[in-house]
Amino acid sequence: MTQPVLLKQSFLIAILTGVQALVPAVVAVISLYATIILFGNIFDRSSAAIVIIGVLCLVLVQPPREVSTQLTSARLSAVMDVITRWLLLLAVLLAVGYVTHSLNGFPRRIFLTWAAVTPAALVLVTLMMQEIMRRFLMNAFDNRSAIIAGYNTSSLELARRLKSNPGMRVEIAGFFDDRSSDRLGMELDAKLVGSLSDMSQYVKDNRTDVIFIALPIRHVKRVMNLLDDLRDTTASIYYVPDIFVFDLIQARSGEIHGIPVVAMCETPFYGYRGVAKRLTDIGFSLLILLLLLPLLIVIAVFVKASSPGPVIFKQRRYGLDGREIAVYKFRTMSVVEDGETIRQASRTDSRITRVGAVLRRTSMDELPQLINVLQGRMSLVGPRPHAVAHNEEYRKLIKGYMVRHKVLPGITGLAQVNGCRGETSKLEEMEARVNYDLDYLRHWSPMLDIKILLLTVVKVFRDDKAY
Repeated sequence: MTQPVLLKQSFLIAILTGVQALVPAVVAVISLYATIILFGNIFDRSSAAIVIIGVLCLVLVQPPREVSTQLTSARLSAVMDVITRWLLLLAVLLAVGYVTHSLNGFPRRIFLTWAAVTPAALVLVTLMMQEIMRRFLMNAFDNRSAIIAGYNTSSLELARRLKSNPGMRVEIAGFFDDRSSDRLGMELDAKLVGSLSDMSQYVKDNRTDVIFIALPIRHVKRVMNLLDDLRDTTASIYYVPDIFVFDLIQARSGEIHGIPVVAMCETPFYGYRGVAKRLTDIGFSLLILLLLLPLLIVIAVFVKASSPGPVIFKQRRYGLDGREIAVYKFRTMSVVEDGETIRQASRTDSRITRVGAVLRRTSMDELPQLINVLQGRMSLVGPRPHAVAHNEEYRKLIKGYMVRHKVLPGITGLAQVNGCRGETSKLEEMEARVNYDLDYLRHWSPMLDIKILLLTVVKVFRDDKAY
């Protein structure tokens, strides 16, 4: 949607974009073929493996589709994006190989060598293609002149981002507003050119390619009048809603059968993001379960011997979209509570068994939730699910509490790796946990999930709030 603001489309740009889409698949396939030749091992399924890897690269290891994103993204960001997508592809390959029982037919040394060497080649080629695209666009088009109608937080932020990203090729000539610069309290790096009524004549007298209208939503009539005044120009016009007055969760624009809409509170896991998240959950959950199966059996025996009761404790909790789910845990208490009122566990809780204390301190009581992940009821990373009784209590006390249920609950989450776990005896403690959960929804990325998983492993044995 933003590309017309930045540049005029050309056939050559379309070709470069298409080449960029094919490059990851070509690099991965050539790398695999070269590795096979290097080890002198042409195994039976090599052709099928090359085809599968090529297809997965076309789907999972793609550069940003919008040229503007490539122009403005930092090199480190591009490198991390490639590595994240590569790790996702490896997880999917392992999951597919496990399900189809084809891992045994794939020589391990070939796979490991290919998996280690290919991302370096992908990073190098990606940076080269990004630089080629940037240099071409910087030389192919002149800067586009732009003005902004309305001075507010959104328009000021827009101007600053355009200025800090010269690759976007847009220069802001100034702002137009009916208020004086003193009344507006304008920043030093902002320039007031004139009032809204002066805009039409300014555009006629000066070369203006783009006009951003950033008037508040409540000023619809003023926006309509301004559009009428600007009809006698050839400038591109964009409306910039003052989104900073809202607490937005995964805000984005789109359309429904031609009607433009703006998402203001939505799940981050839409389209390929949701597919990538689910495949990652399945791949890693299966791998962890297989590796820890002997440990799970030992824990089950100790739990059964520690006190009377079931090995697995099931409790009703809220899942995706606030629907009730049954969450599994190794039983750590001598009682099983799942009623209208549930007392949270405390450090000196007499209900916790000796075995349960060890399991809770090391978070191993949560391991059965890997089954919940495979069932599609939970994710490896997400807001921790609370008991139904606690949800009904806190949703009345904390603003935005239920928004955390826009995604699957997780075994671990951003709140947990930032120390917000254990008993929440004060309302402020639960508010802090919810704020971290909402930040996770706002800023989700595959890299954030990987970071949380790594921090979880590091903090398991160092968290004094686990009891």
